[in-house]
Amino acid sequence: MRVLHRTGYYLGGFSIGLVLLAFFVKGSGVELPSCDYMPNARVLKTIRNNGYTLSENAEQQLKALQLDTTDLNILFLEGEVDFDKSDTRREPCGFYSIYSQESVKLPITASLENCDEKFTVLNIEKK
Repeated sequence: MRVLHRTGYYLGGFSIGLVLLAFFVKGSGVELPSCDYMPNARVLKTIRNNGYTLSENAEQQLKALQLDTTDLNILFLEGEVDFDKSDTRREPCGFYSIYSQESVKLPITASLENCDEKFTVLNIEKK
């Protein structure tokens, strides 16, 4: 068997394997691995995976700013954690300040509290 035939069989089998792997991983509900090694990305991914609750104050501020939870989800996907204003090791609950990019139609800043991997949005304000 020539080298060209062997290479063709190898690439064909490899591509079929990749398609099957993508099919099974996509159906399992597992988020595909990504480069979430930096602290900012890890915090935002933890918030997205564990979910969050809104305090009464945050709900009122969302209504006042005419926003909804979709805007918060975008913030937790594309935002930046301000570690200078955050106190991640505060006892008993850590505190995070997350701000949106300037390119968003209404830049906002959200303050969150993390108690036992349960995030609560405390405050939302315009930037």
